Amino acid sequence: MTGLQPPRTAPAVIGGLWVAFFLWGMAPGYYTPAIPNILHAKGLGSEWLSRAFLAGPVASMVSPLIVGALADNRFSAQRVVGCSGILGAIFLACAFAVLDHGGAPWAFIVLLACGSIASAPMSSMLASIAMAHLKSGEREFPVVRLGGTLGWMAAGFITSYVIFADASPKAGYAAAITRCSCGIFAFFLPDTPPLGSSRSWRTLLGLDAFRLLRERDHLVFFSVTMLLSIPLAVFFMHTPMHLLELGNKTPTATMTIGQISEIAAMLLMTVVMTRFRVKTVLMVALLLSALRYALFAIAGITGGSAWLIGGIALHGLCYTLYFITGQLFLDRRVEPGMRTQAQGLLSLASNGVGSVIGTLLGVKLHDFTVGAGHGGWSAYWWIQCACIVVCVPILAIFYHGMVASKEEAAA
Repeated sequence: MTGLQPPRTAPAVIGGLWVAFFLWGMAPGYYTPAIPNILHAKGLGSEWLSRAFLAGPVASMVSPLIVGALADNRFSAQRVVGCSGILGAIFLACAFAVLDHGGAPWAFIVLLACGSIASAPMSSMLASIAMAHLKSGEREFPVVRLGGTLGWMAAGFITSYVIFADASPKAGYAAAITRCSCGIFAFFLPDTPPLGSSRSWRTLLGLDAFRLLRERDHLVFFSVTMLLSIPLAVFFMHTPMHLLELGNKTPTATMTIGQISEIAAMLLMTVVMTRFRVKTVLMVALLLSALRYALFAIAGITGGSAWLIGGIALHGLCYTLYFITGQLFLDRRVEPGMRTQAQGLLSLASNGVGSVIGTLLGVKLHDFTVGAGHGGWSAYWWIQCACIVVCVPILAIFYHGMVASKEEAAA
């Protein structure tokens, strides 16, 4: 007699969540890898590139935590996602319209930042909605989240081969239309009412989430996540530029190679999360992340694009094993009334604080190593690789995990 089968979520729920993630992932897939070349085509230098890439991280330092607190305590999560998507799309379309018509670069940056503030909570809140309605999160969430990966890939190929917008603001227009579609679709997701009941200003500002840092493993996880996100911030900012220098004519499409490995990783997550401890998975992800930039550094030495493409192919595996594992870890370890805020805190650590630091330092490091010729791309990527290596002993020594019962042993 076989054991009990895990409960399964209704196909309509899984399908709806998958479409929502597909549209969410598709929007930034149009313009994020293309921004370096779009700004270059408009005659804007590295200082504007850094400002453009700071817009999202700065937004992630504010809105995901506050909006997550509102969803936990005041408003249904799917409605908040819907409003965030539509408002973010309006700002995004206006930003690229300014760039397209030769407007002031500062206007572009301000509008891009406003769009990022509006839409930054969508990622963590979609994850929370999925966790609330999936009956077997560890098995089904990777499948649902795979929609975001495929959406990003589809956008990359459309940008390069359909609308030919690798260096055109048309990529931003396509992203705005898709983000608005995601916002509208979100209103039709399963109702996810708030589980919290607090009305204090501290709670509504999302400050209660910082209580999670009192627990040792949470503190270690969020700290390592922030440190890892510092070198990760430059992946989409400088890899397309390196590709162009090595003769690649379709960098936006080439960057989607990372999503191919992400697909494989997503499909493996159901096995990984049931057979290995969270600590083991996170350690492997860190080591692979370091290897990715090591391959980039070798490409800088040899001038061979195959090394760079090999590193890009590892990106999806690195991202999935670390960040999807992290989202599942938080869903497992955090009380229901705090889960959306916990996902917002993850966004704050990774897309916010870590990315802001990484973007600022990455631009200066690029200007020194590549721009001024002090070691070139090789030195640049070796330094980024070393930043990731530092995370490995921190996680290995200080993260303990829960081993009190069989159910918790994987954590």
